[in-house]
Amino acid sequence: MPELGATDRRIIDLAIKDLRQITRDRKSFLYLLIMPIAFTLLFGFAFGGNSTADPRLPIGLADKDSSELSRQLVTMLAASDVVRIAAQDTGTADLQRQVVEEEIAAAVLIPAGFGSRLLDGDPVPVTIVGSGQAGFTVEGEVETGTARLLSALQAANLSVDTAINHNLLPSESKRQAHFAEAFIRALAAWEAPPVAIRYDESSALADEVEGVNSNYSVFAHSSPGMMAQFAIAGLLGAAGILVVEKKTRSVQRLLTTNMSKSQILAGHFLAMFVMIFLQLTVLILFGQLFLDLPYLGQPLATLTMTVVTALFCASLGMLIGAVARKQEQVVVLSLVPMFVLSALGGAWVPLEFTPQTFQRVAYMTPLAWVLDGYKDILVRGQGLEALGTAVLILLGYAMVLLALAVWRFRVD
Repeated sequence: MPELGATDRRIIDLAIKDLRQITRDRKSFLYLLIMPIAFTLLFGFAFGGNSTADPRLPIGLADKDSSELSRQLVTMLAASDVVRIAAQDTGTADLQRQVVEEEIAAAVLIPAGFGSRLLDGDPVPVTIVGSGQAGFTVEGEVETGTARLLSALQAANLSVDTAINHNLLPSESKRQAHFAEAFIRALAAWEAPPVAIRYDESSALADEVEGVNSNYSVFAHSSPGMMAQFAIAGLLGAAGILVVEKKTRSVQRLLTTNMSKSQILAGHFLAMFVMIFLQLTVLILFGQLFLDLPYLGQPLATLTMTVVTALFCASLGMLIGAVARKQEQVVVLSLVPMFVLSALGGAWVPLEFTPQTFQRVAYMTPLAWVLDGYKDILVRGQGLEALGTAVLILLGYAMVLLALAVWRFRVD
């Protein structure tokens, strides 16, 4: 192996000096490891880490009709995948109170005469007490159930008419029995519709996530999100070193030696890159070992994303260190971009849950591409071939930020 030249050794020595300064500060571990792990768990559990919770909307229900048809509607709502009956057969006032106090999402009040009006083909509306999106969702589920009952009645009536035309139902008792049987068959048909959507998971993805715990999908977002957020927060110490050296004229003294400005910048940049790379590596191992996230299922892809993310963050740190003149400015220039980029880039809330306009703005920020790359690995089970766009964009950001840092760096 070729020996390192004097220039290379000076750059490495400067980087090692920076890393020693960072590790001596106990607050560095707070931003680099403790807080990202804590917030990963916090966001994961806050947004669904408890997989045993019933995701259906809780509703209250009062059946003031108590007819066969109203009971059929109650049965449908009880079997719904959208709502669950959390309170039943209580007074209307009590249900309204529970809605106001947000104990239930909405109250469903089936009025008297519901069954008889439905038999006449003129259904009386069911009262929904609720507001917002939850109220609309519950209303849609009730309307779906009512429409199924009405269509089943129409099918039963048509079946009776057809049988009468063929002289198959000579007595009223036989007509009623035929109607009831036809009605039950029509309702049962809704349970097995002639057209259905079937979802088949690819074997590759199934193999990828086999053995992953029930919190997989949640932590697959919070883990890379907090990694990206606190990689920027970790720049506080590294960028602060550069500001202190400018302020104490240490940079000027280095320039009196045989170190050039570019070598000094290279040493500081190397320290920032190594610091962020090690931080991300430890957090990736935490996610792999303790959260069962398959980071190492695609090791080359994970390594590539980690390298380009560290390059972007190190370049941002260099720009902060070059622009800031005081330690207070380092704090502002580190934390403000962290919060803005995290909020816009989807580190807190998955971008797929945001409007299209917000998503278009988000993908103008680098953190959205950091998350997209890691989630390609964790959620979609993809490898290096899927990371091309994210890698190129992050490298582009890194080059621009580093160029600005070199341009703005001044030795007074």
